[in-house]
Amino acid sequence: MSRILLAALVAVATPALVSRPLGAQDSSAMVIPAVGHQIPIDRVVAVVGNKAILYSNVIEAVNVRRSQGLQLPPDSAGQAKLLRQIVDELVDEEVLVQAAKAEHVTVADADLAATVESQIKRVRGQFETEEQYRAELKKAGFGNPEEYRRSLTDEARRSALQQQLIQKLKQDGKLVQVGVSEAEVTKTYDERKADLPKRPATVTFRQIVVATKPSAAAREVARVKAESLLAEIKRGGDFALIAKRESMDPSKDQGGDLGWNRRGAMVPEFERWMFALQPGQVSPVVETAFGFHIIKVDRVQPAEVKVRHILIRPTIDSAAVAGAQKEAIAVADSLRKGVPFDSLSRRHHDPMELRGAFDPWERSQLPPEYATALEGKKAGDITDPFRIEDPRRGAKFVIVSMLSSVEGGDYTIDDLRGRIRDQLSQEKAMRRLLDQLRQSTYVSIRI
Repeated sequence: MSRILLAALVAVATPALVSRPLGAQDSSAMVIPAVGHQIPIDRVVAVVGNKAILYSNVIEAVNVRRSQGLQLPPDSAGQAKLLRQIVDELVDEEVLVQAAKAEHVTVADADLAATVESQIKRVRGQFETEEQYRAELKKAGFGNPEEYRRSLTDEARRSALQQQLIQKLKQDGKLVQVGVSEAEVTKTYDERKADLPKRPATVTFRQIVVATKPSAAAREVARVKAESLLAEIKRGGDFALIAKRESMDPSKDQGGDLGWNRRGAMVPEFERWMFALQPGQVSPVVETAFGFHIIKVDRVQPAEVKVRHILIRPTIDSAAVAGAQKEAIAVADSLRKGVPFDSLSRRHHDPMELRGAFDPWERSQLPPEYATALEGKKAGDITDPFRIEDPRRGAKFVIVSMLSSVEGGDYTIDDLRGRIRDQLSQEKAMRRLLDQLRQSTYVSIRI
């Protein structure tokens, strides 16, 4: 089984969905010589149970790998070695497929449809006309698009069967990790380090986000507006029509409908009323960080409530924005003077924003405002407040406390030791499982 260092673990080395890639060299024109002679097309090269693996299956697998960047060895010995490796991989795949069927693992066509349709759409998009597409299908050995679809579905099913079998065996405790020595980790790193990508520059940080708060006068105007709408509803006004007319939430187009919701989906103030109301009942005006709400419960079922609401947001003026910026500047100054981060966070951090330290984040993937603010910053630095826009709540100001900054470069063994160890352990466990399955399955390799 092939080993792919530091990639997400693929439990088995399976062919791509396109078993005969469109535009690849025709299988009959590509012959890998065996040691001493040429193997004729369609010779049986292996038998697994009652399933024969043909030489043409091997060529198809080679062409898939070529379409993914595989370079064929220039010498016959290298080609023979590659041939044997791919035969072994195809045997492993078939052993797993047959084991999945023995374990009563099944995959429905409906579960494969989205994957297959996406692949067909991607491939079809490479051709300007339907005629070109069909012509290329024929070159690749498919009689028509439907045959191509069936081939993709079969390959997708085989892959899904293998993956589901592995998952089942893990759940049943039949696939356990195997110990890996430090020498094996070092050897793998030394063998593969030349092929590793460069390590990206990363940062780890925590932040305090200061939200813009409406003035007392703006809050009162919004509250009075919400109270007037509540009075209209109590006089018999249609809740959904009033929501469409007045609500400031995106749900207004659906008459304020927020659908079915479980506990933990809404802010606490909203959620308390949502679960306290009976179907058809309407709440009083409820204030949250988003503004003033009127809540109506449509239906209730165990652990879920179908709810509507009307939201009236207080107006945020330039004075409120200036006040938030001033507060953020004071927070940054306090951090630089040594005031504990956690105490400042409790007093000033917007409860709608995530707390805690963020995982290492690639600098190239940071939002533009963050990338600019963190440029040149190192561990221990505190940024000046910078502005971001919340589409639902307006301007906010962010103060970032840098925890670490790692420059880009080559991965060291210390960077990767844990991942290499996990990868090798899982590969060993898979190899042991495959060897056990081969012992309990008839396998004959005939090259």
